[in-house]
Amino acid sequence: MHVPDGFIDAPVSAVTGVVAAGAVAVSLRGARRELDERTAPLAGLVAAFIFAVQMLNFPVAAGTSGHLLGGALAAILVGPYTGVLCVSVVLLMQGVLFADGGLTALGVNITDMALVTTVVAYAIFRTIVKLAPHRRRTVTVASFVAALVSVPAAAVAFTAIYALGGTADVAIGKVFAAMVGVHVLIGIGEAAITALTVGAVVAVRPDLVYGARGVTAPPLEIRDSPLAPAAPGAVARAGAPAAEPSTATSESPVTSEAPASETSATRETSATRETSATREPAATREAAAAPQRSTRRVWFAGLAAALLCAGVVSFYASASPDGLEKVAHDKGIDAKEEDHAAKDSPLADYGVRDISDARLSGGLAGVIGVGATLAVGSGVFIVVRRRRATAESGRS
Repeated sequence: MHVPDGFIDAPVSAVTGVVAAGAVAVSLRGARRELDERTAPLAGLVAAFIFAVQMLNFPVAAGTSGHLLGGALAAILVGPYTGVLCVSVVLLMQGVLFADGGLTALGVNITDMALVTTVVAYAIFRTIVKLAPHRRRTVTVASFVAALVSVPAAAVAFTAIYALGGTADVAIGKVFAAMVGVHVLIGIGEAAITALTVGAVVAVRPDLVYGARGVTAPPLEIRDSPLAPAAPGAVARAGAPAAEPSTATSESPVTSEAPASETSATRETSATRETSATREPAATREAAAAPQRSTRRVWFAGLAAALLCAGVVSFYASASPDGLEKVAHDKGIDAKEEDHAAKDSPLADYGVRDISDARLSGGLAGVIGVGATLAVGSGVFIVVRRRRATAESGRS
């Protein structure tokens, strides 16, 4: 659904550019709360994986194909704010390096493919997770539904943008019907890819899935003392020592000779801790209580999957035009389409210039794209994380 230059007029393109810039700015601030030392590098990997899977166009109808948009997948894996940034990085790399999606239409594409899909998908996902039983299967089912709805939602958003600033004289009703119709079918593919990916990560490392926090693990109780008895059914903090059985009996009571003032102060401190623990969000307490396991295996597995998709599997992707291209050609939306400013890029159209072998050219371009997206995305998210750490150290 990459909108090229010339589909939308300059004023509306400028407005969507402002909207996109605002969304990115807000997401940069919001991502500070979502990212930690483990997830910041993984967020860059999510962006690279989305880039790779977007190269895998799948057939959806006669002469039409579709590809992953990625907003739902990113939001569920790394959080909605970070998700907006992930898809925005992908769109930027595609527009600059591969001439995919107009540069003047970058604001349109970020608004439509990054902002709308992420917001809609995560809102639906959280609603389902909140109402359904807290099980791992719920996360997968919610991912499927959220991704399914997010794609036609993006089609509706494009239709609205085109109604405001479309450059061709086309009936909006026809655009709406054609765009929503084909993107409902594309949404099924998006939902399948998203659910399979989220389900696979949840099965191996549920602690790394942002949307699964508080869903895939039982509630936790924060204990002030390892000797404090646990309430019935309570779960101890991971890694905390088990409570020692008391040696005191009814015949040998334990007495304290501490001054009354000290006892009062101790009780006050304990109460303060209780209040603080109660106010702390459950997801934060769960993350803090979870053992710190290495993410290297997940990172390398994800990178290998992205390289395989972009470097090998992409050669077998459908060559049919995607949903927007097909509708634009059939309805005349592309009457005033302009040449891409980066049409002479060495990687334009996902091929390496001067390499005649199509398989090698496309595979190498895909691998370069994955590497570039991973580098830029990881750099952005690591900087965001460090700024949060700097702010926290300044407050302390």
